[in-house]
Amino acid sequence: MKLHYFYDPLCGWCYGASPLLQAVAALPGVSVEMHAGGMLDESEGRTITPDWRSYVMPHDKRIAQMSGQPFGDAYYDGLLNDIGAPLASNPAIAAVLAADTLGIAPLAMLARIQRAHYQEGRRIAEFAVLSELAVELGADAGAFQAAWQPAREDAEKHIDDTRRRMGQLGLRGFPSAVLEQDGRLERLELSGWFGKPAQLAAALAERLPKPAAGGDDALFCTPESCR
Repeated sequence: MKLHYFYDPLCGWCYGASPLLQAVAALPGVSVEMHAGGMLDESEGRTITPDWRSYVMPHDKRIAQMSGQPFGDAYYDGLLNDIGAPLASNPAIAAVLAADTLGIAPLAMLARIQRAHYQEGRRIAEFAVLSELAVELGADAGAFQAAWQPAREDAEKHIDDTRRRMGQLGLRGFPSAVLEQDGRLERLELSGWFGKPAQLAAALAERLPKPAAGGDDALFCTPESCR
């Protein structure tokens, strides 16, 4: 089974869904393929403003209530008051792609970026911050910088491909998830699972092929031998 996950690093509901994705990714026999959508394009030059703070605060409170995900004081009282701080998805998406080339799980990099933004109140549109996060996860700083530069261009193509896929699948926003199993695609509505990662993992585990058990094909050991 493969879970196609459509996300954006600056989507609050994607932060709320992070425990769900972590639980799914931990299931044997399930892979997660990530598709970033570029919700806040760097070319727009968006920044934090008082209006932005007023807009996101009530949504963040609701996300915290439904998902159990923490939002830190450094975010509420720090970053959201950092007028002029850049708001751009592209640099963080490039960091996720670069991390993948360095052997860091994309989902782990995304989760670290989300924590940096929503808990620690850091500017995740800036390379210096993204580099520090990658190093925390085991990357060499020089190697990450070398990987991030080409990933900047790759991110544009990646975003275009994500938007095309979303259009084909009729997906309207982030987060969105689509299950692929036995050649079939099926929308997975995440909203009903917020705050219930273990239950989601259990429900998906029930849909995975069951290993053969019992009979002459059983594998076991005795004091005399193993078979």
